[in-house]
Amino acid sequence: MRALDLSNATWRKSSYSNPDAGECLEVCDDFLSTATWRKSSYSNTDGGECLEVADNVSAALVPVRDSKDPSRGTLVFGQDTWAEFIRTL
Repeated sequence: MRALDLSNATWRKSSYSNPDAGECLEVCDDFLSTATWRKSSYSNTDGGECLEVADNVSAALVPVRDSKDPSRGTLVFGQDTWAEFIRTL
């Protein structure tokens, strides 16, 4: 598995952490900011229904997003879940 370099990531305390500074969980909202996106080979060829995939994030994760509106967010799947999805198609 490829290591994911999060040394320059921005972290914040999760709202699910308890308020007394114990049992704290930090969340990274920007780890996909360095992702390199490509149009998936499963997208259609007429410019619509385009899915983008980031291959350089981690071998264990498959981030996907809508290329027409990337600001709507990203879905991140585990490698095994994504592989099963593709096999099912």
